[in-house]
Amino acid sequence: MPTIDRLLAEGAPPLVAILRGLVPGEAVEIAAALVEAGVRMIEVPLNSPDPFESIAAIQAEFGNIAAIGAGTVLDIPSVERLAALGARLMVTPNTAPDVIARGVALGLEVMPGFMTPSEAFAAIGAGARRLKLFPAGSLGPQHLKAIGEVLPREVGIWAVGGVSTANLADWFAAGAQGVAVGGSLFRPGDAPAEVARKAGDMISALNAR
Repeated sequence: MPTIDRLLAEGAPPLVAILRGLVPGEAVEIAAALVEAGVRMIEVPLNSPDPFESIAAIQAEFGNIAAIGAGTVLDIPSVERLAALGARLMVTPNTAPDVIARGVALGLEVMPGFMTPSEAFAAIGAGARRLKLFPAGSLGPQHLKAIGEVLPREVGIWAVGGVSTANLADWFAAGAQGVAVGGSLFRPGDAPAEVARKAGDMISALNAR
């Protein structure tokens, strides 16, 4: 299974596609549209309908070339179920050291959510090496820049929440390692062709930053 470091080193865009509200019947088609557009990191939030079924289907189809996993991971049983599927990516909206540590122990690529320096260092202490600034849009790039100045160099911050093609450059200028995008890429009911178009626009904006 590819790691995020390997994917980035191979030139994959620093972009996680968040498929909130995805249903299993459309999972593979939507994921295929993203992969064909160049996306190599895909998250299905666990507050979507039957999320583990969707994750399993996407993992079986694309897990050898992309990092597939879950978002809104809130507890250890969910971490263990995700790992049992062979998925790679584990994203949380909060800083729960026990959940983070379990994901690290199981070999998952963890990306826990944080807002404050205290939360950031709690996540790092639990083993995280990538952090999700959430909700980034409410805080702004200067918040990311200020926190980034005190974190260890090897820790990457990903901006999540309120990220769009219009403000991508601002987040990377502030020091973001990557971004995760939901509504600007996928909304329930979107056709695969529409998702592919939006992903192409997002990747073009990333390449132009």
